[in-house]
Amino acid sequence: MHNRVFLSLGSNINPSKNLRSAVKLLNLIGKITAASSVWETAPVGFSDQDNFLNAVVLLETEREFVQLVDDDIPGIEKELGRVRGKKKDGPRSIDIDILSFNDQVIDYGRRHLPNPEIVERPFVGIPLAEIAPDEIHPELGVSYGQIAAKFKISNNEMVVLEDFQLIAEQNL
Repeated sequence: MHNRVFLSLGSNINPSKNLRSAVKLLNLIGKITAASSVWETAPVGFSDQDNFLNAVVLLETEREFVQLVDDDIPGIEKELGRVRGKKKDGPRSIDIDILSFNDQVIDYGRRHLPNPEIVERPFVGIPLAEIAPDEIHPELGVSYGQIAAKFKISNNEMVVLEDFQLIAEQNL
């Protein structure tokens, strides 16, 4: 059985290269079958840093949740130069977060799925709705499209990069 895993990707250190590299490395543990637009967003929290590039991808994989959380994702982040510093919201080469895993409700350590950022952060909820507008949030009972429609974003807060595609159509 394939597991369906929605992942958010973010970077503000060499972001174009690191987002593409993350997709390549994720394809080694499964197959990216959908990717949102890439969005340029202002940093949250610690604001004295470069803007981020953010996207959401759908990974279909045989890997189990614990393997992804404990091994695969930290390994990819480390390979791409992620250094976890004292500033939680500081600059990073790559940040990969699991948003949902097979529409399951999961509590594992400090993690809760579906990821609360789906409803808290427009740079997570809007790209997720791009690739899965009709999927239902397993706890809230509303679609990701409905969640995204509630975000109010200013012109500077989030801008789609029309000419930046994470995956080519022929690779789907």
